[in-house]
Amino acid sequence: MEEVIYYNDLYDIYKSLLTDKQKLYFEDYYFNNLSYGEMSEKYNISRNACYKQLKFVIDKLIDLEDKLKIYYKNKKIEVLIKKIDNHNIKKELENLL
Repeated sequence: MEEVIYYNDLYDIYKSLLTDKQKLYFEDYYFNNLSYGEMSEKYNISRNACYKQLKFVIDKLIDLEDKLKIYYKNKKIEVLIKKIDNHNIKKELENLL
């Protein structure tokens, strides 16, 4: 389950760097809970092609995070924000994330 949440977080950050087709596969599988079989019928491709496409998207998201580290930096900032006592500064920083 944590892995799915992680992928969704990466998708939220990097989706603008994916093709429309890659977004469709990701959203159908992770947001719409379609199986490979349902996706293969929807897109008229094999289940194996659905699996490969989705694997490619996940690998791309992980690669982007490895290079850019936006998710990692956001998590680190969230931890630091929790340590801030000043409520106004805390709110301003939270709004930036």
